[in-house]
Amino acid sequence: MNVQTRRFLLAGTASLAATGSLAAAAPRRHHPHGAAGAPSAEQSDDQSGPDQATASAGPPAASLIGPVDTLARWACIVDVTTSTVLLEKAADERMPPSSLTKMMTAYIVFGMLKSGRLKLDQALPVSEKAWRMQGSKMFVPLGESIPVQDLIQGMVIQSGNDACIVLAEGISGSEEQFVALMNETGGKIGLTNSHFMNATGWPGDNHYMCARDVATVAVRLIRDFPEYYHFFSEKDFRFNKISQGNRNVLVDKGLADGLKTGHTDAGGFGLCASADRGGNRVVLALNGMPTSNARAHEGERLLEWTFANFENATLFRRGDVVEQAAVWLGTQPTVPLVATRDVVMTLPHGWRTRVHIGVDYQAPVAAPVAAGQVLGDLVLTNPGLPDIRMQLVAGQAVPRLGLLARASTVLGQKLGRH
Repeated sequence: MNVQTRRFLLAGTASLAATGSLAAAAPRRHHPHGAAGAPSAEQSDDQSGPDQATASAGPPAASLIGPVDTLARWACIVDVTTSTVLLEKAADERMPPSSLTKMMTAYIVFGMLKSGRLKLDQALPVSEKAWRMQGSKMFVPLGESIPVQDLIQGMVIQSGNDACIVLAEGISGSEEQFVALMNETGGKIGLTNSHFMNATGWPGDNHYMCARDVATVAVRLIRDFPEYYHFFSEKDFRFNKISQGNRNVLVDKGLADGLKTGHTDAGGFGLCASADRGGNRVVLALNGMPTSNARAHEGERLLEWTFANFENATLFRRGDVVEQAAVWLGTQPTVPLVATRDVVMTLPHGWRTRVHIGVDYQAPVAAPVAAGQVLGDLVLTNPGLPDIRMQLVAGQAVPRLGLLARASTVLGQKLGRH
């Protein structure tokens, strides 16, 4: 049997996306041997004094459709469904994360809630350290015990440093032990350039994140804890007779449903926001902007830019027949190669026609073939985007021909060559 690796590339997928199948598409070219009393709102996120940030805009950000000017010193925009990075600027550079740190604290808290080790109505005691904590506060009373749900709202909505300390001490016994848990968990969820020294984002030596890691934490919060994500979208919270609004202007305006803002002298004004439109959800992480107004305007501008320029295209759905592969000595001449999952790509508008679709498999496929047997790979390529590979499996079983039928087939092929 002459066995070879077969690969073909198809033209763009505009028509395929409309039909949802490749079964009737003809190959464009073949490669037979290819491979397989509250503080002011302005200071509520401060971990420092007055607005003294001097971060400069610097060079433009890089995106899939070219350079984009931004006032942010650090930036990363990610599609949540596909994890495609749509825009980045110094995204792996260490930066002071300020209150964006609280997203990591929330990730630990939500994990404890989901595992049952913590309850929303469970009350945690307020230590003197938490009571004395400066910066943005929810104003927890010394010596009292506060329900976890209130502490989460104080941390997320009011950006309360004191709430973070109460939660950290209640979970781990001390903030220092909680920070060790933050760093350990950060490594597990894919943070590559972050190190935490506290649970609040208070400025400190060796306390840093990068914009890509901020976006990663946001994506993991959305994916791992959808039942608790609603806390980030609440617009205000009243505690201890003090009402404070959400510091995220995009949430207040209804443009985003989370996540967090922050500010330090060294890091400038930062924002991490997420929004969903038409089933497309993105996360935007910006930091190093010169003023709170610049943060609000830049966040809104880049969020609108993202939705105006990108879309999620479903190229295949699980169970779609991608190709009919020839079968050697089988009871039927071909076997369908079937997609094992939905395949979605985040693309700039109009880029569907640039996607090339390849199939790698050994041809012909030797019978017998079991239903669900892995037979090859689907390969999607698009200039400027990482390749997507997905296993293809047999859509049905193909038994082997009986002995006499096999002999007749082989003999017929030999005679046909003479």
